[in-house]
Amino acid sequence: MTRILAISSQVAHGSVGLSVIVPALQGLGLEVMALPTVLLSNHPGHAHVAGARIAPGTLSAMVDALAANGWLASIDAVLSGYLPTPEHVAFVAATVRRLRSSQPNLPYLCDPVIGDWPKGIYIDERAALAIRDQLVPLATMLTPNAFELGWLTGCQITDPASALAAIRLLPAALHVVATSVPVAAEVLANVVVTDNHTAVLEVARRSGVPHGTGDLLSALLLGRVLNEATFTTSTAAAVAAVERIIGASEGYGLLRLNAVPEAVGNRSTPPVDVGSRQGAGSRQRA
Repeated sequence: MTRILAISSQVAHGSVGLSVIVPALQGLGLEVMALPTVLLSNHPGHAHVAGARIAPGTLSAMVDALAANGWLASIDAVLSGYLPTPEHVAFVAATVRRLRSSQPNLPYLCDPVIGDWPKGIYIDERAALAIRDQLVPLATMLTPNAFELGWLTGCQITDPASALAAIRLLPAALHVVATSVPVAAEVLANVVVTDNHTAVLEVARRSGVPHGTGDLLSALLLGRVLNEATFTTSTAAAVAAVERIIGASEGYGLLRLNAVPEAVGNRSTPPVDVGSRQGAGSRQRA
């Protein structure tokens, strides 16, 4: 069975971080080893929150124990999400390098959880810089939102064309999905770029969307890629699934994966019910 090492936040209540990543991957028939960078009662956006960060040294010791038990060598991919400090970023970088010492082509999806409009950066800026400088160069897949893409590249993201231009400033080998890219008052886009293909997948702009959609999209994307779909096809399927789950979650305040289990659990690629504009072409760095 395909096994993923997932490193992100963990909440007791809600559907963010590992609380949505793990069931999404399991729904696709994958096994998950989950390492929490922080344990919280709930998403910090609520009125009350309690919890604590998990020390990077503790996480490193956990990885050592997994290796000693003979399980680390069976990891097929790594996914990282919320990393609150530069030390957590360094831990992820060291872990990816450690795994690649025996598996040079190990896939690594980096979800650079840095910030969003209108708040801006909501982690330690030193951690954000470490993600840019240490993890982006290691990643094979990257899933920033529009704000994060702009921050990572120093570009202003105003539409799909500016997102494409910014993506071309990233390492050329990366497969990228930029989410929440503005299109119009009622429309957002997911801009997809691989080494020889681009696509713009449009979705409706919604209000009151629960937290965790970025975590869910990253997990579904990686899971489908590992189930041997192409990156662009996997993205389209993941976007369609997230849209269905958002629709089923309206009024609940959290993502309800169980409301549409076929959106997560069906390994075959579902019909894509989002607007799509695709184009082929070589990807050049600007």
